[in-house]
Amino acid sequence: MSEASIPLLDKSQREAEDKKIKYYTATQFQLMWWRFRRHKLAIFGSAILFLFFLIVIFAEFFAVVGGQTRDDTYPLGPPQLPHFIDTSGNFHLSPFVYGVKTERDSVTLALKLVTDESMTYPVRFFIKGEPYKLFGLIPGNIHFIGIEDGIFHPFGTDDLGRDIFSRTMFATRISLSIGVLGVMLSFFLGLFIGGISGYFGGRIDFLIQRLTEFIRSIPTLPLWMAISAALPKEWSALQIYFAITVILSLIGWTHLARRVRGKLLSVRNEDFVIAARLAGSSDARIISRHLLPSFLSYIIVDLSVSFPYMILGETSLSFIGLGLRPPIVSWGTLLQASQNIRTIAMHPWMFIPALFVIAAVLAFSFVGDGARDAADPYAR
Repeated sequence: MSEASIPLLDKSQREAEDKKIKYYTATQFQLMWWRFRRHKLAIFGSAILFLFFLIVIFAEFFAVVGGQTRDDTYPLGPPQLPHFIDTSGNFHLSPFVYGVKTERDSVTLALKLVTDESMTYPVRFFIKGEPYKLFGLIPGNIHFIGIEDGIFHPFGTDDLGRDIFSRTMFATRISLSIGVLGVMLSFFLGLFIGGISGYFGGRIDFLIQRLTEFIRSIPTLPLWMAISAALPKEWSALQIYFAITVILSLIGWTHLARRVRGKLLSVRNEDFVIAARLAGSSDARIISRHLLPSFLSYIIVDLSVSFPYMILGETSLSFIGLGLRPPIVSWGTLLQASQNIRTIAMHPWMFIPALFVIAAVLAFSFVGDGARDAADPYAR
């Protein structure tokens, strides 16, 4: 070995020792973050979810207009795609969209929308538009994107001339908030009920398991049909929203409760539990500080799987008319208009909200996979 290579070897050895010291002195959360960061799909899913939650918070800002605003000049209009090169071949630094005009179809004699390439409208960012109230309190009129003359329709419009892009922004807020609130409520119910059942056992466990079996044996579709008929027609959109959230949660806690019960039954007599009990720890502390963290990865898997199911549950029920009802705007109510083949064939842009459902479900699945691996940072 040459003398010139000795300092390099010593430097690499020092770096290796520093990494070992950093690893063995790191906290549990640091180890989990380092392992999560190595999961590329989880990072990608986190970026998608971050964008979705920005939309949830600032839906009015990202929307072009209000969710119920109608453009009578553009009913069932196709998406207005931004261009950088015009018909003459000239390149524009800022994007623009062409105008539209109506023409009579020579065969059906129906009016149809036709692109008017003689008119161009520059697309602007952070542009003044329709006034709104952020969080229902803060007035504003700045929108992320738009045009100065008329309304810009990136995703096209529905049969009433309402902008699908704006409605999708508001639908993202409703569907994701139902998913998050519903999962959180069912998550804590599952941990609490399953923890009591598995830790105490005996008669308490018997009663809880019979209740769980009863809830899981109820046919889902007839139940939702009965609930849909039972909800008062005079209820406001907010009341229906909270009712759907609570009902989804009360039905969805049973799977997690069963898993928690099974795990607690297998570890409640382990040495570390007996030691905590002899040290004077209360039952609540033993469950929350010793037993539940011992199978954190299983809890994370169940939590990550619950998000897509909750979102798909709300979307499916609203799609068939048993969940949220107009004027509430959710992914399911938006897709109601595209449930026939004629709409998909002639107006395929009505199906764009389905892409948001797919993106959200995949993002939650990717993040769940990464979180599951990160929950056990010492595994190889």
